[in-house]
Amino acid sequence: MTRIIPDTVISSATLPDKVDVVVIGGGIVGVCTALTLAERGVSVALCEKGLIGGEQSGRNWGWVRQMNRDPAELPLALLSMARWKEMNERTGEETGFRQTGAAYLCRNAREEAQYEAWMVHARTFDLDTKMLRQEELHQHFPGMAAGFTAAQHTSTDGRAEPLKAAPAIARAAIRAGAHVLTGCAVRSVERAAGRVSGVVTERGRIACSSVVLAGGAWSRLFAGNMGLDFPQLKILGTVARSSPVTGVPEIPVGADNFSFRPRLDGGYTIALRNANIAPIVPDSFRLFADFVPTLVKSWHELTLRVGNRFIEEWKTPKSWSAEAISPFEQVRILDPVPVERFNREGFSHLIKAFPAFAKAKIVQSWAGLIDVTPDAVPVIGPVNSIPGFYIASGFSGHGFGIGPGAGQLMAEIVTGANTSVDSSPFRFDRFKRTKAA
Repeated sequence: MTRIIPDTVISSATLPDKVDVVVIGGGIVGVCTALTLAERGVSVALCEKGLIGGEQSGRNWGWVRQMNRDPAELPLALLSMARWKEMNERTGEETGFRQTGAAYLCRNAREEAQYEAWMVHARTFDLDTKMLRQEELHQHFPGMAAGFTAAQHTSTDGRAEPLKAAPAIARAAIRAGAHVLTGCAVRSVERAAGRVSGVVTERGRIACSSVVLAGGAWSRLFAGNMGLDFPQLKILGTVARSSPVTGVPEIPVGADNFSFRPRLDGGYTIALRNANIAPIVPDSFRLFADFVPTLVKSWHELTLRVGNRFIEEWKTPKSWSAEAISPFEQVRILDPVPVERFNREGFSHLIKAFPAFAKAKIVQSWAGLIDVTPDAVPVIGPVNSIPGFYIASGFSGHGFGIGPGAGQLMAEIVTGANTSVDSSPFRFDRFKRTKAA
């Protein structure tokens, strides 16, 4: 295992006294929100406790897909693809985005039927997703061994580089006028007459009228200190990087027990698909009723585990004052240990499917904590009980691909502009427990 280090973003030198909006969190959603606001002339400060893209936004698979999205997310995925296509030009930097297409392979009629069932959504949105049959498979997937019966393929999907994208977008936001502060945790949100009036950071106070919480896996903890019950748990995903290899498809490909995505460095980001760890923590019991439907539906994809995280989260303070050192200053970056067994198994399955990978080696591995909601759909919108406070979190492993659209939508909501897509599926108060909070 080697450390995951995103591209460098030089922090703004001074803390602004006042801005219109403070964004908490420097992942892909936070930086896209900040960039969109700055481009529209809104003064904005983004505060990140660690590094830009240091957690899940720099640790994901790097897929940018519309294919097989939850129907609630599909309009946002289409909007995000439009933003991704212009991102290199928009930022003036390399984000790694390439519109190569992407595919899911099927081994049998049951898997084919599952992907076929989703095709109604592709037709509704005129998405170019197609089911490829036997005669087309080897044309699209050179070097593939026998054993696959079909594939779901979307030529307009693509890929980007997680360690480059969020930092490039953050640097573009700085050039557009945003303040981007790294190593600067927000401790609390201040209110006056019931609405947001500022934030207190470890470096001082920033006056503002709006706050966007885009804190990823930390969002439930931060919201809880404000008296909000945001139903969110963490899932651990394990990923690896292979050495360069030739003779395999240059598109992201997933099957039942492996996935791979070509990288700009010639290697591949690989993973054992449908293999995630659900750490048992105190919130697992508090939120058990909320997550039971998802747990039942996704049981085959999850491994429950009791480990150090239970003790770590048990000991983590659930409330603190603006004057106290916050949990976000004690742990700057979540850097969990990967499950090497998963990487070995995924790589083994990959070699069987694409024998050319036998010439490659695993040269790096890492893990990340994914923020998930009970329905696996994010929250993007206001918290009505606290005017001026907004949440953009709970992306459930989909945040990298839909980050640019989510950032645009969040900026539109904060500024009261007409939204590019319907925001109602992403309401905070759709969850039963938030209505009573």
